[in-house]
Amino acid sequence: MYSYKTGIPQIDQATGGFDAGTNLLILAPSLSFAEQLAFSLTRPLPGEYAIMLSTNERASEVIDQFKLGGADKHFVGVIDAITKSSTPAISDTERFMFVTNPTDLTGIGIKFSHMIEMIFDGTFSGEETGLFPPPIRFCINSVSTLLMYRKLEVLYQFLHVMTAKLKKIEGFGVYILNNEAFDEKTISLIKQLMTIVIEIKMERSDNYFRVMGIRGVNADWHKFTIVKGQVVLSL
Repeated sequence: MYSYKTGIPQIDQATGGFDAGTNLLILAPSLSFAEQLAFSLTRPLPGEYAIMLSTNERASEVIDQFKLGGADKHFVGVIDAITKSSTPAISDTERFMFVTNPTDLTGIGIKFSHMIEMIFDGTFSGEETGLFPPPIRFCINSVSTLLMYRKLEVLYQFLHVMTAKLKKIEGFGVYILNNEAFDEKTISLIKQLMTIVIEIKMERSDNYFRVMGIRGVNADWHKFTIVKGQVVLSL
């Protein structure tokens, strides 16, 4: 079974990477490196694909962030839930797809399934990676924004479907949730759908993370930063 490398030595050395079908929740406060960490974990390595559902940034901005980390843009797809509200006439391409706003969970699900189909049949990038099933990283940036628009019960069902699809296609999912903006019931419910949780805390201006749910990886706090899309741990 395929393993998704994280670029974080403590995880990759202990596990060899995340198992196919893993869904990972990043719990983090505002103004932390949560988004940068999510991009780092979602960045496709050679032979992989990535799909980002963006509720906060335009597709072009998402691609720029992936390119900063050295990703090949031909293997990155974006479901953009921002641009169409201001530019209604914008059309889908193979790698950029648009929904009217973050409330359109049905539309998001359809665009996601369509991208997956194109990746599987080889029409997404125009190039074959030689791996089957094709390794696909998927990120929702962010669950917090979706929760502002839809009730928890509705969003839970949506995430249940998305996480199940990622397991079925042997992909890897990353989901960002602001742990300061929602109550423990909400956080606990979302956690139920996840395999692994990475929690981020801030002390002064420093970021720390800990990993929960991986056998062989302790839950100690690690100080880190992100440099050119890569996770760098501080001693």
